[in-house]
Amino acid sequence: MEPHPAAAVDSETTRLVNPRAHSSAGSLRLKSLFTEPSKSPLEEQDPLEQPGHCHIDCVPRSGLSPEQLQAQKQLSAACAVCFLFMAGEIVGGYLAHSLAIMTDAVHLLADVGSMAGSLFSLWLSTRPATRTMTFGWHRSETLGALASVLSLWIVTAVLLYLAFVRLLNSDYHIEGDAMLITAGIAVCANLLMAFVLHQASPGHSHGSKGTEYAPLEEGQRGPLNFYNTSVRAAFVHVLGDLLQSLGVLAASILIYFKPQCKAADPISTFLFSICALGSTAPTLRDVLRILMEGTPYGIYYEPVRDLLLSVPGVRAIHELHLWALTLTYHAISAHLAIDATADPEAVRAEAASLLHTRFGFCTITLQVEQYQPDMVQCPNCQEPPQA
Repeated sequence: MEPHPAAAVDSETTRLVNPRAHSSAGSLRLKSLFTEPSKSPLEEQDPLEQPGHCHIDCVPRSGLSPEQLQAQKQLSAACAVCFLFMAGEIVGGYLAHSLAIMTDAVHLLADVGSMAGSLFSLWLSTRPATRTMTFGWHRSETLGALASVLSLWIVTAVLLYLAFVRLLNSDYHIEGDAMLITAGIAVCANLLMAFVLHQASPGHSHGSKGTEYAPLEEGQRGPLNFYNTSVRAAFVHVLGDLLQSLGVLAASILIYFKPQCKAADPISTFLFSICALGSTAPTLRDVLRILMEGTPYGIYYEPVRDLLLSVPGVRAIHELHLWALTLTYHAISAHLAIDATADPEAVRAEAASLLHTRFGFCTITLQVEQYQPDMVQCPNCQEPPQA
């Protein structure tokens, strides 16, 4: 294993830790949640067996993990199905002169972009960190999601304009047969993608907070075991598409049997465009939070601070920073002010272990300092204000 540069340096002296005595000390690099292990990394490997002073890798050095390979297969299959049916909807929407069908196709386009971005990020995440990209390439997933959202907004704005023009002029004709067939195929496509993406994982949930962490009671372990978040996000997105396709199918049935109700097409375009834009809000919120170096989703400042203060020997903390490279790759750095009689390496090891097991932090950088009474009044040692 390649040696990892020291990540935590004391202001007065640099302490090297014997990992056989304190395996969790220093800038602890633990296996990332991004690799989604079937077992906790603390269970997989005995700390005493770690060679030399190397840290535990956050990212596997050779290829994808078995879980990521499975996710890659599922996302590839779903992406291919989505692309084919998206092309079919574009053709069908053009032949039927239906903006509602085109709106559904745009939503499928967003799905294709999202799944393609996830596949690209899976591949890119295997690239090692460099002296320029010291954290690796994990942010590519976030940037891809931002590009997908922006492209969806642009195309949706164009469709909303065309729908508004149709409602004003009413000089258009809807091919009810083509619209009905295309809408029916879209429903089948979404059902097929949902089947491909669904994971029968024990105790799995389709909620959006699979990466959320909360302080645990003593003796409990952090929630490290969960199935692939990219696949889960795609599955939830496909469920939303399915509901939209059902709505378009209902509009096409109405137009097929009552051609005079052709206004249902631009009206449904308005409704589903709003739904499409609304569905991007959680993604945009998460992307902006990551890019602005906000605290990881589901992890809060106060519980982390209280956990560090509970470590024996710690009198105060400052320079506490929590951020995320992706939704599942969380990092922390902090300065720990300890009593003069406390063992700095024992404090650092205990704090790092608690941060990983309680909150699932991947990269942990702790600097240990001797407590000084004037820290109470020092403006640089105060907590940040409430947002």
